[in-house]
Amino acid sequence: MAKLQDYLEQVNVFSALKEEPEWMLELRQAALAKVDELAFPKIERVRYERWPLFNIDEQALAGEYALSEEEVAGAVPAFNAMDNHPTLVQFDDTTIFEQLPQELIDKGVIFTDLFTAMKEVPELVNQYYMTKAVPMDEDKMTAAHAAFMNSGMFLYVPKNVVIEEPLEAIFYHNGNSQAHFFKHILIVADEHSEFSYLERFQTKGDQAKKLSGNIVVEVIAKAGAKVKFSAIDQLGVNITTYMNRRGYVLRDAMVDWAIGVMNDGDVVADFDSDLVGEGAHSEVKAVAISAGRQTQGIDTRVTNKAPHSIGHILQHGVIRERGVLTFNGIGHILKGAKGADAQQESRVLMLSDQARGDANPILLIDEHEVTAGHAASVGRVDPEEMYYLMSRGLRKEEAERLVIRGFLGSVLTAIPVKEVQQELVAVIEGKLLA
Repeated sequence: MAKLQDYLEQVNVFSALKEEPEWMLELRQAALAKVDELAFPKIERVRYERWPLFNIDEQALAGEYALSEEEVAGAVPAFNAMDNHPTLVQFDDTTIFEQLPQELIDKGVIFTDLFTAMKEVPELVNQYYMTKAVPMDEDKMTAAHAAFMNSGMFLYVPKNVVIEEPLEAIFYHNGNSQAHFFKHILIVADEHSEFSYLERFQTKGDQAKKLSGNIVVEVIAKAGAKVKFSAIDQLGVNITTYMNRRGYVLRDAMVDWAIGVMNDGDVVADFDSDLVGEGAHSEVKAVAISAGRQTQGIDTRVTNKAPHSIGHILQHGVIRERGVLTFNGIGHILKGAKGADAQQESRVLMLSDQARGDANPILLIDEHEVTAGHAASVGRVDPEEMYYLMSRGLRKEEAERLVIRGFLGSVLTAIPVKEVQQELVAVIEGKLLA
């Protein structure tokens, strides 16, 4: 494959087609110049460097793909019954539905396509895009993302604005396309704002070709802000994905994560929270299911950079057939973060003799007068639980599903929308019955 640096002309064309501001084109060019020389991010016990993560489609960069009416119509049932709550739906790089109540518009809330935001509020996007949470030149994957990002969303909630209804974003990946899926989600919660946000990634259409996904989600929570972030990931079997979700949490702010990793393809993921302000708080709850010959490696990290910051990790995973699932839980308390609290729990449940699972707790403590702890386990379904349920008349398959649902329940209950909780339960059961 040609070096990624050789795509400069195509990147310039794409930026011009999207009418991007000059600073964004310069960022892309700078990232492209670095991508070949930077190292991969290290994910313990996962060798993913030879995965097809850099299948960049030149026709996509030249804007030669467009959605058909049939493809758009196929996505309509997913959102045409929604009520008036804030909603955005994208199909690859095309926004096909956008809804924001006038009351929130009047308060200054922005919830729109990333390229639209670059035109309408360029100073806001420029201030936060890959400058706080995820630096462009952090590693090979972030640089590739910055260079080839081809779709995205921007959410800004102003100071002191409290939104009662959840904001919902649905991102469809077109399996019939040849295009790479490099999407950027940028969320800025200004001081003392408060809201819940739900996102879903889902492949539509039959994939014949191996495609590359590179998704970066940045959540900036300014002083006193409170963000509840929920996600259900359901990308298809032929898209190999790098996923980076990161919170940048300032003084007395909170970002709580509830993430269901339900993809069918290979995934390497980085779920991070940087607690940079005193009293910053983050709870990370993640569940994952690996099946078939799928490999998933998930790094979940909380870095306590400030005094009295609190970071807790809870991740549970289930493995079927020949699936592979690795959880790395990393709690890092930096020098100067006195009174910090870092706790983590990682548990993996294997349903097959051929499944392979790892749960790796890592604590890095550079300060005194802190609280830290970890727990990790890899095992099989408890036979006593199974015996109890089957003695009450349940078949083995039903009993096993109940045990698994209970095992994953900690994340289910953290999702703020009941209907979405039920949807994740249905997705989990579908994965287990497949």
